[in-house]
Amino acid sequence: MAAGGADKFSVLLPTYNERENLPLVVWLLARTFQESGNNFEIIIIDDGSPDGTQEIAEQLEKIYGSDKILLRPRPRKLGLGTAYIHGMKHATGNFIVIMDADLSHHHPFVFSDGVFLPFQPKFIPEFIRKQKEGNFDIVSGTRYKGNGGVYGWDLKRKLISRGANFLTQVLLRPGASDLTGSFRLYRKEVLQKLMEKCVSKGYVFQMEMIVRARQLGYTIGEVPISFVDRVYGESKLGGNEIVSFLKGLLTLFATT
Repeated sequence: MAAGGADKFSVLLPTYNERENLPLVVWLLARTFQESGNNFEIIIIDDGSPDGTQEIAEQLEKIYGSDKILLRPRPRKLGLGTAYIHGMKHATGNFIVIMDADLSHHHPFVFSDGVFLPFQPKFIPEFIRKQKEGNFDIVSGTRYKGNGGVYGWDLKRKLISRGANFLTQVLLRPGASDLTGSFRLYRKEVLQKLMEKCVSKGYVFQMEMIVRARQLGYTIGEVPISFVDRVYGESKLGGNEIVSFLKGLLTLFATT
């Protein structure tokens, strides 16, 4: 925690082949935290990206300073859950922000009447306000509540996402409207406890985190977010991920 007992926010950014997105997402995060007056650090956990993501992260560390940007790489892809565990070992904040490094949570480059609108990295300050309002253990972004939504997806992807969320709501009754999202704010000790309980991998991991949180009696607040398809690179969602999701969902249904 920062001096004087003030809150500090550690952003965990697992990366794999994100060299084009990383400089922009780091700039957006740094600007957002600085403008809102919140203390922060960004921990980049790169899993041996062959595209040079790690070299970009090293340059960002020099630009912003090693107190704000911490590169903590791993030799190869080892899974999202273990990336968070690895990142938390180096986190000095009392709150942890998890998010994607592909700019999907920043509503960038949105067309309106043929004009590019400016960046709107507004959600993290909203998460922080929400946490303080209700003293929540977790604040989760939701695409399915209030003015939340998804931009840049085709009908097939939207149907898959909606269907997955509907199945999850029916089978698991989680007490949250968006289980498959990956943009959340946790108290550090809560995230550590949940990581000890969770066994899932891949896309099911985020879902299990909320289900376990409900089981353990943690409080969850929600903030509507705009989710935008990745700016650069290809989506990592494929047939194998969908099959894994369904298997994981059934496993959680049988064991929770």
